[in-house]
Amino acid sequence: MRRYAFFAVIACLQGADWPQHLGPNRNGVANEGDFAPTGKIVWSREVGAGFAAPVVSEGKVYLYHRVGNDEICEAMEADTGKTRWKTAVPTNYRDDFGFDEGPRAAPVVAGGRVFVHGAHGVLTAMDAATGKALWQISTMTVFGVEKQFFGQASSPLVMGDRVLLQIGGKAGIAAFDVATGKQLWTATTDEAGHASPVPYKNGEAVFFTRTGLVVLDTASGKVRGQMRWRARSNTTVNAATPVVAGDQVFVTSSYDVGAALVDLTKTPLKPIWSGDESLSAHYATPVLKDGFLYGFHGRQEMGPELRCIEMKNGNVKWNTMKFGTGTVLLAGTKLVVMREKGDLLIAEASPKGYKKLNEFKILDGTVRAAPALANGTLFVRNERKLVAVR
Repeated sequence: MRRYAFFAVIACLQGADWPQHLGPNRNGVANEGDFAPTGKIVWSREVGAGFAAPVVSEGKVYLYHRVGNDEICEAMEADTGKTRWKTAVPTNYRDDFGFDEGPRAAPVVAGGRVFVHGAHGVLTAMDAATGKALWQISTMTVFGVEKQFFGQASSPLVMGDRVLLQIGGKAGIAAFDVATGKQLWTATTDEAGHASPVPYKNGEAVFFTRTGLVVLDTASGKVRGQMRWRARSNTTVNAATPVVAGDQVFVTSSYDVGAALVDLTKTPLKPIWSGDESLSAHYATPVLKDGFLYGFHGRQEMGPELRCIEMKNGNVKWNTMKFGTGTVLLAGTKLVVMREKGDLLIAEASPKGYKKLNEFKILDGTVRAAPALANGTLFVRNERKLVAVR
């Protein structure tokens, strides 16, 4: 069987590409210098429904979106937005709360393949050059998983020759062979959260399920540690992706759950500190620079704050009241913030205080998907349009 290098290494070799959820190292940090946009849109095009973020690899932008009764994986030229190929995956997903009915999870490009995970739980592998479907698994059908509140939203993680995915129920977490789709193992019976898994070290990965934190060996599926971290209410999810820094991981959630910093070397796993007054993110993953986290605190519908906290103790260094929600990336010393209402904001990534440098109107409507920042261009989508800002 052909084997692929550890995904983080592949990403680094691709330079400034953005081939997966939250970028090269799955932490919202761009492998390039400060981003200083002019606000000029290089190209813009209509797309289908969904909250799935775009990704960029080898000159192509990959977007998973819904048109009619199909979820479509589409490869576009990064310079022009012109379609190179598109492959449809039929869907019958209906949102029980009247939200967008498109896919939520960003594609993953690795080893010449692109992997997509639909809102209705279908995992599909395609050839990244041609779009040819290689294999497909309807995980909710195969594993008897009940429908989630807002559909399946966790982006797959590729490590070695395995695709790792939150599924939920009797197959809480599962691994599949990248070449064939063969099931390799399953672990836990946790319900699926909306957060995406991240690599740790020594072949381990960190998951943030609906139940809480899980650390496991990706070769065998053996669980090394778990920590419950969820609200008492049944109508809640964990949505922000864990932030791994050395042997520590920061997890954050809303719904009166709060944040925690956890030592990954300890057994059992338990917080170094925790609380709901530090940085409780509804869905946007914070970014880390020089020991300080920058992100959104508070519920989306309540007007969250943008704030900075010290990772080692959770102390708040600064915050902006009623900032509104959005997503945040890090490019050099700059925060790249996309407000949900469509404004692109650039600010200093400094614990000394909030300093806005510039702000531009990029899109109308609702922007919930995190942008992709690759080769000096920011790719941003709302529920009907994708734009490139160079």
